[in-house]
Amino acid sequence: MIDSKPNVILAGAGPGDPDLITLKLQKRLAVADVIIADRLVNPLIVETHARKDAEIILAGKQGYNDASISQQEISTMIVEHALAGKTVLRLKGGDVAFFSNVLDELQVLSQHNLSFEIIPGITAASGASAYAGIPLTARGFSQAVQFITFNPTNFYSSEKWKSLSSTSDTLVFYMAAKNIEDLAELLLRYSRKPLTPMAVIEQATTQHQKVHVTTLKDCSVDFAGKQFSSPSLIIVGEVVRLHHDFNWFQADKAGSVFTELINGK
Repeated sequence: MIDSKPNVILAGAGPGDPDLITLKLQKRLAVADVIIADRLVNPLIVETHARKDAEIILAGKQGYNDASISQQEISTMIVEHALAGKTVLRLKGGDVAFFSNVLDELQVLSQHNLSFEIIPGITAASGASAYAGIPLTARGFSQAVQFITFNPTNFYSSEKWKSLSSTSDTLVFYMAAKNIEDLAELLLRYSRKPLTPMAVIEQATTQHQKVHVTTLKDCSVDFAGKQFSSPSLIIVGEVVRLHHDFNWFQADKAGSVFTELINGK
């Protein structure tokens, strides 16, 4: 559904660095009446570009936190404000449609005959890999990449794990850092090479970015009991070896700042 002035804008705010937002998103931030922002949206994006009189609603969901706001509550807020005649901007971290609940929101907008537009953003995998100097595909290292979520309660079939373990594709795992040892153990169990490198990238593209590199074999030792800050992304594959040669980003000199709200503090 296309409208010159949509009721609702569904947009991705990128992985953290406020300079990585699109020009189109910047324009929409300047006119939106209501901005409903996820937890992982850098606050500087809204502070810098939103209308001064816009209503800002922080509506971030958080894994393993039953007290965080539900998707149903968020969808209800979007609809209520849009039906009241306001232009609503639903702002998500990363890309609007990568491992998000955008389908729920699209369905409820359709049910209420509300017009919308979708503005893509740089997803965490692209931002984290670029700022860590890790090309997700590279000649002689990997010709394809897979984007995956993982936690111990999502039981993929043994055939799925055999496929993930036997491929030479780069594997990017979202929302998996809390269970990284389980992840490494499963990949090893299904015959991924023990010396396959893996990287954990914390708070990518911001001044708090940290890159931790190990191998599947050494993961349980190097990361035993370690708590990674949110958001964190895991990259598994031979391309991780390129980090040491092409790690260009100096996090301590970056201007992006995430607030303590990101980690629920």
